[in-house]
Amino acid sequence: MNRFWSIFIARNKEYYRDRASFGWNILFPFLIILGFAIIFQRGGQRPFKVGILTPEPSAIIEENIQSAICSHDLFHCFSLTDKLSAIEKLNHHQLDMIIQNGRPPLKYWINTYSPNGILSEGLLVNILTPTEEISERLKRQTIQSRPVYYIEWLFPGIISMGMMFSSLFGIGFSIVRYRQNGVLKRLKATPLTAFEYLCAQILSRLFLIVLTNVILYTGCSWLFDFHCKGSFLSLLLFFIVGTVAVISLGLIIAARIQTEELAHGLLNLITWPMMFLSEVWFSLEGAPEWVQHCANVLPLTHVTRGLRMIMNDGAHLSDLGIEFLFLSGMIVVFLSIGSFLFKWTRD
Repeated sequence: MNRFWSIFIARNKEYYRDRASFGWNILFPFLIILGFAIIFQRGGQRPFKVGILTPEPSAIIEENIQSAICSHDLFHCFSLTDKLSAIEKLNHHQLDMIIQNGRPPLKYWINTYSPNGILSEGLLVNILTPTEEISERLKRQTIQSRPVYYIEWLFPGIISMGMMFSSLFGIGFSIVRYRQNGVLKRLKATPLTAFEYLCAQILSRLFLIVLTNVILYTGCSWLFDFHCKGSFLSLLLFFIVGTVAVISLGLIIAARIQTEELAHGLLNLITWPMMFLSEVWFSLEGAPEWVQHCANVLPLTHVTRGLRMIMNDGAHLSDLGIEFLFLSGMIVVFLSIGSFLFKWTRD
């Protein structure tokens, strides 16, 4: 235990003495959350940008129509005077729709290659269609529940993404750098075993990741009024299991790699697919089936999904059986492979 504790303390000191790196690991996720909080406000974002073309002075203006459209929560209207410039913006997805204000029939333009354009067209038709005519064909049903805003849905993904980078690059670079500088060769001459060294590295990185994310969660909860529907204990335990799984994956990269350049390339090869396929930024619902199968193999997918289930849905640990089983299996497999492949020296 003395040898293990010595490596654990030494690794922690090396991390927090680098104040720039330590501060950036806390500040960067916070800045992402802050940026999205400003863009996607809790009051509801106006996703459809509509350009209202000002008609000629002699044309008749339908003020009621313009008022009905621009007062809607899902439309954000801009007054435009140049039709060619407006169409150029529509072509480059800077606008979702253009409406020529004037005498009916109302003229409008959309970009058929833009999903927002097609959705805004349907919303426009809904606004201008009499309620009686709609009720003859459709019957609206609503749900009564606390809304989950995009920023609340995104927050668990930001936490898991930051954990992934800190786990993989923290473990991968430090061990490879020690091997490249000959530090591991010197440690091999001590009574320290490979098992003790790897366990100390894992627990040190786990301790620092949990600490920084507790600070991040506390700060964001205070500033943005986040609410965790589930138990904080469940959230912490699941986050620890997910972190150990990702750290164990980093050990496979660090086990034998001898140069930081190669380690950097391999770590990027792992992190980029996970960042885009693990539903950190957007849901994969509706994506091709083979893409969803590939995403389910990635540990970050299960970490992000589990965190969202606890924070947004109030799930308990008993509801996360599949995620727990998958991540625990990854820990056993990755640690076994990493320990078997681990090499002290460059030769």
